[in-house]
Amino acid sequence: MKTKIIKINSNNPQQSTIAKCTTVLKNGGIVAFPTETVYGLGADGLNPKAIKKIFKVKNRPSDNPLIFHIANKQDIEILAKHIPEITQKLIKKFWPGPLTLILKKSKTIPQIATGKQDTVALRMPSNKIALSLIKSLGHPIVAPSANLFGKPSPTMAKHVFDDLNGKIDIIIDGGQTRIGIESTVLDLTSKIPTILRPGGISLSELKKILKNVEYHPILLGKKSRIAPKSPGMKYKHYSPNAKVILVKGSTKNSQQKIESLIQKLLLENKSIRLINYKSIQKNPLIISKFIGYEKDLIAKNIYKIFREFDKENADIIIVREINNSNLGFAIMNRLQKAASEII
Repeated sequence: MKTKIIKINSNNPQQSTIAKCTTVLKNGGIVAFPTETVYGLGADGLNPKAIKKIFKVKNRPSDNPLIFHIANKQDIEILAKHIPEITQKLIKKFWPGPLTLILKKSKTIPQIATGKQDTVALRMPSNKIALSLIKSLGHPIVAPSANLFGKPSPTMAKHVFDDLNGKIDIIIDGGQTRIGIESTVLDLTSKIPTILRPGGISLSELKKILKNVEYHPILLGKKSRIAPKSPGMKYKHYSPNAKVILVKGSTKNSQQKIESLIQKLLLENKSIRLINYKSIQKNPLIISKFIGYEKDLIAKNIYKIFREFDKENADIIIVREINNSNLGFAIMNRLQKAASEII
């Protein structure tokens, strides 16, 4: 299979291009497309054979649920049942946007997409290309991130191409994604609304709408035997080829740890890369990249930098923890999932 990359206007998607991609979806093909979070690997959400291709292309475990992307708020009534009253308030506030809702699934949902769960994950993206594609198809597109399973999620079309060239039909190039990390996943089937995956909508933002909302115990470092209702819960994710070492502690303490670690690794002839939040590292023996000090910039660029370091054949990537409030909690979730070692 030859994978085509098609550039498109992100603000005013060309309908002729959208129509071509829609035909591929209707024929059971796979189309990667941008959302505001990361690039998605899209298939017709009502076609079990097409959905099966996604798992095969990504090497994704079959018990890892997928997210259904919709363009019409009324579709929620078709795809879910026993919908709590609070759902409409959340939709009004956060849709379209980076919030995925877990609800009881209707009979319309193919079982293969839900990891054999009785729930479904639903989201309405705000990206104009994504919305145009879903509207053109006429029903939901099921889409995980458009990368090989376990690798950093793609925030640019070339990231998708690097992972999936020759395995999918089309990649729609809409430029770099705006947010850079995946959506927040909120479970509305539990007694208390529960965040299963932190993302672009923070706990504090949800608390403005919900009287009670909490993190799933897994996000707080506790174990759970409950089957995952959301992607990102059970398996190691977001990892580059290089070994990621996450350094914790105060700024002074972590800097001392990093300097000591660098000296040790240099003696082992390791190719070292450092992600820096405040200034360019001046150690001439290693390469450092300044990612930014604001959390939205860190979120937008973290996967991109992971991939850039892989292109440079780095052995080790060192990254320091950040304050875990609001968006920082989601970033730290990704860093901890990606890390091979935490010191």
